[in-house]
Amino acid sequence: MKNRLLKALSLCLAGFCTVAAAQPSDLLQRIQEKKEIVIATEARFPPFEFVENGQIVGYGADLMHEVMARSLPGVKVKQLDLPFQGILPGLDSGKFDFVVTSVTVNKARFEQFAFTVPIAESTVALLKRADDTAIESLSDLNGKVVGSQSGSGQLAILQGYDQKLRAQGQPGLKAIKQYVSFDEAYADLAAGRLDGVAQSLSNLGPLIKSRPGLFATLPEMVGPTTYFGWVGRKDADSATLVKLFSDGIAQAAADGTLEKLQTKWFGFVMKVPSDAMPVPTI
Repeated sequence: MKNRLLKALSLCLAGFCTVAAAQPSDLLQRIQEKKEIVIATEARFPPFEFVENGQIVGYGADLMHEVMARSLPGVKVKQLDLPFQGILPGLDSGKFDFVVTSVTVNKARFEQFAFTVPIAESTVALLKRADDTAIESLSDLNGKVVGSQSGSGQLAILQGYDQKLRAQGQPGLKAIKQYVSFDEAYADLAAGRLDGVAQSLSNLGPLIKSRPGLFATLPEMVGPTTYFGWVGRKDADSATLVKLFSDGIAQAAADGTLEKLQTKWFGFVMKVPSDAMPVPTI
């Protein structure tokens, strides 16, 4: 009886080990087996990501397809176009596998999520109307109404600048208006309902070029140098997937692909680190 029980137990253990071995060990392996990856994007952030003729296009889309072709051939991309405000919470709760949209890296996000190497610089500038002579420097923002996108890194930097003004004994901004998308803020700025918009300089160059004579930027940046990155969950299950995308971006930087895409979409080249995402200062 004892021998039969031991034999049965051994068979059960062997069967369990076989089943366990057959199970994919992490998110990347499950994606490779399923041949599909679910990616979240906010496609209202030109020239990084936007919709044209029903398709998500832009710098980020081109770079994603380059990385996928090199590192995950044969894997289909299911790309969800979502409001930015729900993207990081959705990633955290496991609603999708990875985030391919332009996320500004700050301390809070860096601690909670796993970032790739930078895809571009996200340093924040102040957009104003070109004919507005009342704003010639950042100190002229005292008493003004400035907008940015709700939940964005640009908004956090604008709020930090307002706090800095007040800490120096200055009046600070009259109000900070938050928008679901930057396009809404640009419309209000053009119509005179805003005095300025805090947005990444890399986004503003193409915007100003597309609407000549309407907008301009101040030469002084609103905050310190920051970077955009793509994002995964900060756990062992997602580690190899984040590394795959990060390595793919670094390879694109090394072989000149990143430079070509930046020239195509921005009209200039941004020198960004390709070994690791720098630890944010804000």
